[in-house]
Amino acid sequence: MGKIFLFVLVATILEVTGDAIIRKCLYEYNGIARVAMFFLASALLIGYGISINLAPIEFSKVAGLYIATLFVVWQTVNYLFFKTIPTTPIILGGILIVAGGLIVTFWER
Repeated sequence: MGKIFLFVLVATILEVTGDAIIRKCLYEYNGIARVAMFFLASALLIGYGISINLAPIEFSKVAGLYIATLFVVWQTVNYLFFKTIPTTPIILGGILIVAGGLIVTFWER
């Protein structure tokens, strides 16, 4: 399970960081810097697609673990890039998201 989580963690870090860079490009960069950052973000997003699809687990199960991990990584990157602290509704909703993702991944029939 550690190997699977590593693939998912790498994928979520690549996706969320790529998305954050695109957001910063749209609002904070101009000219060649914007183009360079878009290329960097594109490379990160391609890496995300490769990593998530290489995870050695059935795709329907990786989706649950991915969503749970995505929420945590998204909030972390949101704080690091944009200095935004999650509000109480985001934290409570996030608990439900993480719980749901873990149920989808680990609940055995």
